[in-house]
Amino acid sequence: MASRSFRARTQQRLHLTRPLSSTQFVVSENTAQKQLEALRLEFAELYRELFEAAQMQRMMSGPRLLRRGEFELAAEIFPVRHLSGDFLSISDSGSTTLLAIGDIEGKGLRAGMWFTHFLGLTRMFAESTADPGEALAELNQHVCLEQSQPPLTSLFLARLDWTAGTMVYSSAGHPAPLLLRADGVIETLSAGGPLLSAVPGAAFESASLEFGRGDMFVAYTDGLLECANESFEEFGVQRVIEELRSTNPKNSVTEILFSIIGAAQDFAGTRPRADDCTAIVLRRDGAIAS
Repeated sequence: MASRSFRARTQQRLHLTRPLSSTQFVVSENTAQKQLEALRLEFAELYRELFEAAQMQRMMSGPRLLRRGEFELAAEIFPVRHLSGDFLSISDSGSTTLLAIGDIEGKGLRAGMWFTHFLGLTRMFAESTADPGEALAELNQHVCLEQSQPPLTSLFLARLDWTAGTMVYSSAGHPAPLLLRADGVIETLSAGGPLLSAVPGAAFESASLEFGRGDMFVAYTDGLLECANESFEEFGVQRVIEELRSTNPKNSVTEILFSIIGAAQDFAGTRPRADDCTAIVLRRDGAIAS
């Protein structure tokens, strides 16, 4: 009885491992091709949706080029993947403009999912007070209390008065923007406090500055500074300063912005970027001091 059972099992295995007939092979190949085509269509749809989401991020950030009186501004986001964890907010109200540049911890889809959340909160709290430091303190307290536990985020927030030629700003752990005076002097704008969602109840200092003719303001995320070459050396702040000082004052702010990004890319050589990169260049036109 055991012997017949063994033969039956053996015959069953032989039947299962028997080579496919030509008809069975064609059917299996057609099925595989259909499955591959279905996967290709799914990936194409996913790619299209990610591309549309990236375009939506760009539109939500505000204008890439803005000119008011003697001031000209250019801004751009360069995501390392489709979706950006960096964000911009350029909200123009005529006489004043709200400028914000931020960097959400992480990159790609994980960070990109928080883009809209932080962009909306930034605008909401910035519009509730004229003091950027107060706005950051309220925003920080809000995210610290959220049950969803938003990721650590750096943010530079400023309000520019086009008519008076002044800027009030505060920073939440963001790389300090640079102010290149027309006479070549560099100022770093470091007033502020810690990263958002890091310290509940944190205070944020505000500071103000006045633009002279020919002065240029540059803000960026750490993705620019951390562009590394084949020797793992980072681009760093000093090279940003050198690039700013070497730019032709007759160049537009858009040309200057892309010159800085291009310099970082050239420095990196064949080593790909590891993080999103975002920059703002703002200049007050006028005679450049010799």
